[in-house]
Parts: sequence; C-alpha cells; structure tokens
Amino acid sequence: MLKVTTAEQFHELTGSEGLTVAVYKADWCGDCKFIDPFMPEVEQEYASRLKLIQVDVDELEEISREQNILGIPSFIAYSGGKELIRFVNKLRKSRTEIEDFLNKAVAVHETLKAQA
Repeated sequence: MLKVTTAEQFHELTGSEGLTVAVYKADWCGDCKFIDPFMPEVEQEYASRLKLIQVDVDELEEISREQNILGIPSFIAYSGGKELIRFVNKLRKSRTEIEDFLNKAVAVHETLKAQA
C-alpha cells in the first residue's frame, strides 16, 4: 500500500478518475495493526479495480481534519477528488467487512462512470 506523505500527494491520488481507497491509520492503533497481516493480499486481489493508499493520521493531521476522520482505521473511497463512500465505525474491522466495503466502492464507482 502506497503511504501518502504530503497533502499534495493525497490530493493528486484521490483526484484521479480511477478509484482510490484511502486507509486512515496510525502506528499506535491496535485495530490498525490487526488488519496489517491481510491487507497486502486484499490489495493484490483488488489491484485491477482500485488503488489502496495509506494515510497516517498523525503525520497528515491536516488531511485527517479536512476529511473529518474521527476514528481509525477508516476507509474512504474517492474518484475525481470526490468522496464516494466511507467505512467508519469504532469496531475492529474484519477482512470480510473490508472486502465487502471495497466491493461496494467498486460498484458505486462503476455506477457513477456509467451515468457520466
């Protein structure tokens, strides 16, 4: 997963016409560490449909505030600089829940592309 290091890089990646999903995390977050072992496999499975990026909420505080990130890990799908859908709750996220969210994000993105 590409780790975003600047606000400019974040806006460039989320502004593309493709589907980009930002994963908001932090080094100290136990629930974030829980998803680390399986996320590379998930990323590989979805590589042809979307790009996953990682945003450290401590390193990019301004982006976290701008995107109204109140809990982590949080997942937000973007296309063309617009938020399409988000997966945020205070519970630990399972691989199945994350994959369900990614499937929804792909469906929303494809629907919007078809309508354009």
